[in-house]
Amino acid sequence: MPLPLSVIFRRALCALSILACAAPRLAAAQESGSGGGIGFIRDAEIEGAIRLWVTPVFTAAGLDAAAVHIYLVNDPRINSFVAGGQNVFINTGLLTRSRNPNQVIGVIAHETGHIAGGHLARSQEELRNDTIKGIIATVLGAGAAVLAHGQGAGAVLPSGEGVALQSFLHYSVEQEARADQAALRFLDATHQSAQGLLDFFRMLEGEELIAAVRQDPYLRTHPLTSQRIDYVADFVSRSPWSHAQDKPEFIEMHRRMLAKLNGFLEPPSKVLTDYKESDTSVAARYARAIAYYRVPNLAKAVPLIDGLIRDEPRNPYFYELKGQMLFENGHVADALAPYEEASRLAPDQPLLRIELAQVEIESGKPELNKSALANLKEAVRFEDRNSQAWHFLAVAYGRENDFGMAALAGAEEAMTEGDKALAIQQANRAIHYLKPGTPARLRAEDLRDQARRRS
Repeated sequence: MPLPLSVIFRRALCALSILACAAPRLAAAQESGSGGGIGFIRDAEIEGAIRLWVTPVFTAAGLDAAAVHIYLVNDPRINSFVAGGQNVFINTGLLTRSRNPNQVIGVIAHETGHIAGGHLARSQEELRNDTIKGIIATVLGAGAAVLAHGQGAGAVLPSGEGVALQSFLHYSVEQEARADQAALRFLDATHQSAQGLLDFFRMLEGEELIAAVRQDPYLRTHPLTSQRIDYVADFVSRSPWSHAQDKPEFIEMHRRMLAKLNGFLEPPSKVLTDYKESDTSVAARYARAIAYYRVPNLAKAVPLIDGLIRDEPRNPYFYELKGQMLFENGHVADALAPYEEASRLAPDQPLLRIELAQVEIESGKPELNKSALANLKEAVRFEDRNSQAWHFLAVAYGRENDFGMAALAGAEEAMTEGDKALAIQQANRAIHYLKPGTPARLRAEDLRDQARRRS
């Protein structure tokens, strides 16, 4: 599926990759704004931090936390919504405007209230079987256009101001109140403060009188009323957990999240102004390293990331960024070791495995293909909606002359992209090569039948 950041986050996409990229993170969200496109961002570090913060909330709501998907949308406007089942979408604008983890937790607790309450059942059912890219395209307006193949190859979606958000995502005031009440219960049950949710509502309160076209989309899809704000404020005044503080490690994660998002999404000149050389904090050095790498100025970027690695030698995301810097500047062979270390330190992060596999494949060394194959097979167990992972898997199988499995991976890729005709074609090709009765053959037949039903 997608990420590093905005318009394309280049192949590294993974870390903050755009819509599916397997490559390094957020990768250089190349000057966002090109064409006004909106894409997904994938980043193992940011996704992991948010999931760590909100898993207790999902559990308190009676949900299987592993079954709830969190997607980051590269859009500077404040918004979050639920669509297509247990899928929570969060705009980068909401994250960068947040002042602490508690605000992010509060907003997601509210969205969890919509999931637990079964709101928007009709539109959820309509979207449930669509691809995530299709969902965001429906929500934002036009169809998704697949941009740039390879590096950062992500899907960029045209922004849609005139989109009928209301038909799919508009919650009634009553549903909003119920989601608020559920969120407050979840926060209390997990011994967390609701102050962040209240602060978020108050931040938006001043926008209510602004013309709809200039409002953040959150207000257009989540009606905000003074009664709702008063209800949450009253709850905060009475809850025994209202003075609970974010854990120090959560606060540091939040600082680094903002540094990474700003580093990839803002112009490098602004990043270097906001995160001054005199600021020697980890977050500031992280942001500057990203900004210099985007210029690109590896002479300054690499020493910065090397310094962070010296300070935190067990942080996989610093190695990931170094690998991304080198890979995207043509130093493929040198990028391999940092990616290997990142994956070794965080073996449970499928996005890192995908990034490593891409470097192994693009290294041109046939002896690394089996390692790439192993990394990708493990990754798609968890990232089964990641079209980039399936693409690389097809390439790796092809290099092993395993044409049946290569075609099956191609069918999986096509299904995640919503290309039913290609999925049928690739599935039929896989069926031709694979032995009857084997799990792979049965999967190919299933994909073919699914694609036919949805055509």
